[in-house]
Amino acid sequence: MEDWQLDFEWLRVQHQVKDSMRRDTLPDLNTVLFLIGIQELGRWKKSFSKEEKQDLMHVAVCRLLSYDGYYEFAGRDEDGWPHYRQLRELPAQPVTEQERMLKTYAVRYFDEMETE
Repeated sequence: MEDWQLDFEWLRVQHQVKDSMRRDTLPDLNTVLFLIGIQELGRWKKSFSKEEKQDLMHVAVCRLLSYDGYYEFAGRDEDGWPHYRQLRELPAQPVTEQERMLKTYAVRYFDEMETE
């Protein structure tokens, strides 16, 4: 995907999330990852601890990286939390490239959510 396409699609996802949350500002990547983590967990509660928020973002990253075979879903634990197994190492790359990759996968994730 070319940079301008990703920028356009990422902005669309940000607006979709902003509208669904009834917020005035566009969410950043961390907020989108947090919401994907909640979606993958499959349940919502009024507040999450700092550790749970980090875990939710980790779940989201694993879920998104599963698109390219870096991780695979391994199942849920006794509390219902999803777990992933790492299949291969991510290549070393600058933070900007990591963010670009996650945004690309997040766009794909939201596109799939729309078609379900």
